[in-house]
Formats: sequence, structure tokens, C-alpha cells
Amino acid sequence: MTNNQNLTALSQAGVAIWLDDLSRQRITSGNLTELINDYAVVGVTSNPTIFAKALSNAADYNDQVRELAARGASVDDTVRELTTKDVRDAADVFRNVYEAGDDGRVSLEVDPRLAHDTDRTVAEALELWKAVDRPNLMVKIPATVEGLPAITRVLAEGVSVNVTLIFSVDRYRDVMDAYLAGLEEAKANGHELSTIASVASFFVSRVDSEIDKRLEGIEGGQDLQGKAAIANARLAYAAYEEVFGSDRFQALAASGAKPQRALWASTGVKDPSYSDTRYVDQLVAPNTVNTMPEATLFATADHAQVDGDQVSGTKDASQQVFDSLTAAGIDLDDVFAVLEREGVEKFEKSWEELLDTVREQLDQAK
Repeated sequence: MTNNQNLTALSQAGVAIWLDDLSRQRITSGNLTELINDYAVVGVTSNPTIFAKALSNAADYNDQVRELAARGASVDDTVRELTTKDVRDAADVFRNVYEAGDDGRVSLEVDPRLAHDTDRTVAEALELWKAVDRPNLMVKIPATVEGLPAITRVLAEGVSVNVTLIFSVDRYRDVMDAYLAGLEEAKANGHELSTIASVASFFVSRVDSEIDKRLEGIEGGQDLQGKAAIANARLAYAAYEEVFGSDRFQALAASGAKPQRALWASTGVKDPSYSDTRYVDQLVAPNTVNTMPEATLFATADHAQVDGDQVSGTKDASQQVFDSLTAAGIDLDDVFAVLEREGVEKFEKSWEELLDTVREQLDQAK
């Protein structure tokens, strides 16, 4: 464990610190091990944007690309070979962390172009689970309407899932229901529930970005800017406490099931007028995960104000923020629909960039 006061305080308050970034260079250089040892990092998340950036900037992949080109591998197969190798190797780096507790998890996303196709999402998730072949993998599935039944079906096969692109509390409740249904089916299928893990990636900063933009020009809107994202996450945590305190979950817990932890995602601050650690120090709560870009991790270590649980007991005050937003004319349902659509589109665009980069690399290697 790090001797950094802020990161130690976060960990002791029940926040698991995960890094929102992965590349082969991080693994081979020893940087990932350094972050585990010195910055209390106990997990890693990746997404199509992260991999697109990693593959476009690094020579670390050249040898493997040449081998795959010689074998005549397709672009799609090459992307999968490259990304699953990184995730498998990262999972091995985190193996000791995994064996010591609930963390040490590494996430890999299904092809975002499948976000609205339940059956193909399930098939790909199960293929990724077999391809990586590590118990500390989490397969990432988006929380679209079509993704919800996929989450249940994948969990039912004993596969750990990171549910991504959650923006609203209503959709988060659907995700928790999909998780419980998946555990119930997994139990019926004879799977050991204690080995199945899940997190619900609830996006934070993008909510402020969208709502702040809509508040501009509204009389009194300035007073509400910068309040929506934290209120939204705090309401999500209240829903988490309710669902995982329920009789339905307790029956599963008796068979070894663990709660699906809330994971605060998109915690890098977009608006430079805000504190760069606000989505960390204001969302401290027991049994949560905060996945941080490296800049946010370093800022947290340097100057975050970590003062224990900032979330429990804030439900009413957070609801008042939402009531005020609605009264000001903000259509919250539209906000969340736009954010989900844009979230899927951004990942699809990054995936296409990833495919284009690999296509060029394969052509050069021939």
C-alpha cells in the first residue's frame, strides 16, 4: 500500500482506486506495477478510445502485428489478438491483488458496434472470456436497453461483467436488476457465486458537461451549474444501498454473492473552472470504485481533500438539485438519452479508428 496520505485515506474509506487507461507500454515498462505499489491502484479499465490511442502511438505492437500479418489475420482478428494480449498480461500483473481481495480486475469491452444487438453481445462476451482466460477479467457490456438482457445472460454463464455507459439512476436500477437476475440464473446453472464479480460504471463528468451547457442562458441557471453530476451519482448510491440491502440480494449473498459495486467513471474534470479532483473527493463512499485517468490519479495524490464518506445520507439534498433542474426547464430524460447515444457513438468512432490504425499496420507489415 502506498504511503500517500490522500490515496491511503481513499482506500480506507472504501474506495477502490482503478486506473482508466491501459497500454502495452504501461505493462512492459513496469509502470503498471509501479502504480500498484506507489499509487494504491487495484484495477484497470479500458475502452475502445483507450486502445485506439495506445495502438496509434506505440511501436510495442509491431512484432505481434508482423506475426499476425504473416498468418493472414483479418483486421478484426488482429485487433482482438492485440487487445486480449494486453488485458491478459495486465490481469497477470494484478493477479496478487486479485487473490488478496475483491479487486485486481481488468476490463475489456465488447465491440461497441454491437451495443444494440443482444445475441451478438452475449456471443462476443463469452468469446472474450475464453480468449483472455483469466479469472480477474471483467467483460464490459454497455447498459443499453439491448445490453440489459445480455448482462443477465453473460453473468448466468459465470462470467464477471463491468456494465458501462450508465448515465441515469433509472437505468442503473435496470442494471442492478439485470445483475440479480444473472446471479439467480448462475446459481440455478450451478456456478459458484463468490467467483462472479460485477461493477456498474456510472458516468459522472459528462452529466455536468451536458447539463451545464443547457443551463447557459436560463435565468438562475448559473446557480445550478456543476451540481448535477455529483447529485446524480449520490442518488445512484442511494439506489445501490436500497437494492443491495433487499431480501432478494440477501438470499443470493447467503450463497456467496457479492454486491455489484458502483464504479464512478468519467471522473476526469472537463471544465477547467472546477477542481480537478471534485469527482473523486466528493464521491467518497464505502464499497465503491473510482476509475481515474492518470492525470486525475496524480492530482488526487497531490492535493485532493479526502474527508471520508461524502455520499451516504445525501439522497434528499441530491433530489432537491434534480427538482431544481426540472423546475429550471432541464429535460433530464432527454439529457440521459443524448448522453447514452453519444457515449455509444464515441466508442463506435474510436473502434473504427482502431480498425483503421491496425489496417494500416497490417498493410505495412506485408
